[in-house]
Amino acid sequence: MIKKGIFYTSILLIVAFLSSGFKSYNSQINHYFRVDENEELLYVFPSQNIIDYVTLRVPFTGKYFIGYKEAIAHKESQGKYKRINTLGYLGKYQFGIETLKSIGIHDSVGFLNNPRLQEKAFVVLLSKNKYELRNYIQYFEGKVVDGVKITESGILAAAHLGGVGSVKKFLNSDGERAKKDAYGTSVKTYLQDFGGFETQGIEAIKNAKIK
Repeated sequence: MIKKGIFYTSILLIVAFLSSGFKSYNSQINHYFRVDENEELLYVFPSQNIIDYVTLRVPFTGKYFIGYKEAIAHKESQGKYKRINTLGYLGKYQFGIETLKSIGIHDSVGFLNNPRLQEKAFVVLLSKNKYELRNYIQYFEGKVVDGVKITESGILAAAHLGGVGSVKKFLNSDGERAKKDAYGTSVKTYLQDFGGFETQGIEAIKNAKIK
């Protein structure tokens, strides 16, 4: 009887000891990650309050580069690798045949069926355009042109839409020459919609090519 009492007492003591090691974890918001001086990325940690999860979006792309490229892809093709539009532009990021040739891709069918190649091509074109627009990025970044705050990511997105020349014309004319594509989307729209994303990691490379 005494041994049985000692056994149950030991069990109770062990359970009490283990339970003391668990503490409630309160939700908190940290401000350690910043995009720029005007915008913060807030990270919500686990919470018992269901309302903290109502507005969460998956995937968590934010203003990082992955968010940038996926936002452009959604605008261009709804993110579909095999999309061909009515003008013959190809893939997730809607490349023209001549643009593909300029970065070293000559097999459009193979390109259309190769998601990994499409992702590489997007980055290579950004590198090429960043080199060609490097002086414009340095001079105009942070300035306001025709009501739009100019950023590097916005400039590169606009170049993807209408080419390097159309971006230069828009900026040189103080916004008066805003080229539109065949569907009516202007470089000004891309400058505004895709501004403020993380693109500093893109290297500016003269005549960048797919390796």
